[in-house]
Amino acid sequence: METKTWMCLICGWLYDEATGAPEDGIAPGTPWEQVPMNWTCPECGARKEDFEMVQI
Repeated sequence: METKTWMCLICGWLYDEATGAPEDGIAPGTPWEQVPMNWTCPECGARKEDFEMVQI
């Protein structure tokens, strides 16, 4: 399975599906679609809709 990377359009923080965000309760390997809608960027507090998929 190919994982994707999502970037916060506000601060540039990256969410990589392969690594997840364990410090925020999101396990490694969690696809973006399964990240809770109420989750926010750990750097700036932006909402999930403020992220865009990027090619790395």
